[in-house]
Amino acid sequence: MERRVVVTGMAGITSLGADWQSISAAMHEGRTGVKRIAEWERLTDLSTRLGAPADWFTHEGVYPRQAARSMGRVAVLSVKTAERALEQAGLRDDPVLKTGRTGVACGSSFGSTAPTVDFFRFLETGKAGQLNATSYIRMMGHTAPVNIAVFFGLKGRVITTSSACTSGSQGIGSAFEAIRNGQADVMIAGGAEEFCPTMTMVFDRLYATSTRNDDPNAASRPFDKDRDGLVVGEGAGILILEDLEHALARGATPLAEIVGYSTNCDGAHISHPSQETQVVVMREALESAGIPASEISFVSGHGTSTEAGDMVESKATEEVYGTNVPFHTLKGHFGHTLGACGAIEAWLGIEMMRESWLAPIANFSSPDPKCAPLDFIDGAGRRLDAAYFASNNFAFGGINTSLIFKRLS
Repeated sequence: MERRVVVTGMAGITSLGADWQSISAAMHEGRTGVKRIAEWERLTDLSTRLGAPADWFTHEGVYPRQAARSMGRVAVLSVKTAERALEQAGLRDDPVLKTGRTGVACGSSFGSTAPTVDFFRFLETGKAGQLNATSYIRMMGHTAPVNIAVFFGLKGRVITTSSACTSGSQGIGSAFEAIRNGQADVMIAGGAEEFCPTMTMVFDRLYATSTRNDDPNAASRPFDKDRDGLVVGEGAGILILEDLEHALARGATPLAEIVGYSTNCDGAHISHPSQETQVVVMREALESAGIPASEISFVSGHGTSTEAGDMVESKATEEVYGTNVPFHTLKGHFGHTLGACGAIEAWLGIEMMRESWLAPIANFSSPDPKCAPLDFIDGAGRRLDAAYFASNNFAFGGINTSLIFKRLS
């Protein structure tokens, strides 16, 4: 018998703060976390000067030196966010963490930049320089989940989801499946990404970044006809997932339930999205949840603010949900946080569902006529009593995900 999976703790770090109260206030005021990055003026071949870093968060000194030896910034972002989520769940020092029934499923697009640079300097000069015994651990693609596992002494499974923009959503989905199928009782799930100009250069070479350099707050504008590209951001999101019976037995208060998940692959193009497989993944998630599309109260979209991405996603959403379902995305507020976005959007989607208020798409004024005519949330947001919402993400490599959450209170 499949077990029910609930969220008992959640936390995040974004360019607009690390708690719903601060982030919600910024959204109501029309503020975004995008800014002009002065340090990038020297990068002459980079067209954009825009980013959405969580630069208020200082990762050095968060943990004692011995504990932090294997952590670059992305790992600290992940571990600190996991610690706060575990505290909300009431599990920070619970013995269940070390029983083998608690695991972790999360990832990032890449590890930390600094040790990577050190390795390249070694290739260029032949000298070890700053390289040490933990350089690779800080650089490797699975640095986030393994540092979480070591820091909290987990004995269960480690699932690495280094799948670009679906790292966070695949982390949550994989954790959901592990608990539902009885392979774990508790899972730490999500994703993170540290800010680096190399990540922006990836999209700059594809002519996919915004060059609205003199108007940062209005630069990221998904689905708007005047958008000119995406902005890369930084952050982390972690959900604590738990078997419902396990949570109730220890007196926890579930915040939401995960009822559906699906992931698939286009198998056609490394970077151009496919409407056909996006439709399939959304329908499979609904089938997993056992509900019709009409039960979904709102859709939290991927919304990269690129022409092809927005157009394909909107048409796939229309094919599954029609044009009446309320639809928004949060990338106008935080930029594209890559491996963190799916987890941040799930966390904040739950917060909005519980508050019965949906944030608008930042900077959205006129829909792109090339996109499907969805019920885009604009202006001051919208009051809405939601029973279920879908959170969709799509990544390079043609990786697609769809998660479905249910309100419990």
